[in-house]
Amino acid sequence: MTDADTTNAATGTTTGTTTGTTAGTPTAAGADWQAWQRSWDRQQEWYMPDREERFRIMLDMVEALVGPAPRVLDLACGTGTITARLLDRFPEATSTGVDLDPALLAIAEGTFAGDERVSFVAADLKDPDWPATLPYDAYDAVLTATALHWFHAEPLADLYGRVAGLVRDGGVFMNADHMIDDTTPRINAAERAQRHARMDAAKEEGALDWSEWWQLAAKDPVLAAPTARRFEIYGEHADGEMPSAAWHARVLREKGFGEARPVWCSPSDTLLLAVK
Repeated sequence: MTDADTTNAATGTTTGTTTGTTAGTPTAAGADWQAWQRSWDRQQEWYMPDREERFRIMLDMVEALVGPAPRVLDLACGTGTITARLLDRFPEATSTGVDLDPALLAIAEGTFAGDERVSFVAADLKDPDWPATLPYDAYDAVLTATALHWFHAEPLADLYGRVAGLVRDGGVFMNADHMIDDTTPRINAAERAQRHARMDAAKEEGALDWSEWWQLAAKDPVLAAPTARRFEIYGEHADGEMPSAAWHARVLREKGFGEARPVWCSPSDTLLLAVK
């Protein structure tokens, strides 16, 4: 699958770290970061009209398992989508966002500038030492959405092992992403055809796709430079592998989680929850 895409902290060859509300990317006073957040949300919702539902269930399970004031690692955080929803619902929560994309981090940093509950780290999740760059050794919850499909299976399994080392006993990890069951090819083909028909109709009404959104970012006075660096790091978009939910659950258990299973799914995506 190549059509439902979000931030990529999975690939790239460089690693840098900064905590606080700056991660090496300049921001401009007066930039309308909320407008960029809304634009990002609309672009993502073109691919995933049920996007908010997965976030709601994710936060339901955070509250159920670790309470309403969690310390959260927003993994492959992008513009801080999960962090924004986390803090809206749980004002006493804290969040560390980690990503490598300088343009999306610029939006995240601008959005949360001055909020002491939030810090950001620029790091490559394929670097085995990235956990050492974080401000905390352990988290109540590690959350990610529509990002880890950039990984191939072996490095994703390695990442899961590092995530397991960051989640406290009793804490949780959740990944909402594309998880494809190859044993159901007819169902998969029908779902894909219907989804693309809906997307085509929305496109005719003016919806922006991934490429068009990045074209706008490249023309923005504030985001042009970090967008150029972003494409130097990643090049053009390329997907990794998208194994089944059963694969994710099995590997998470192998890497140190006690329980793992889906807690939400759509025709194409799954929210997989693991408890340490």
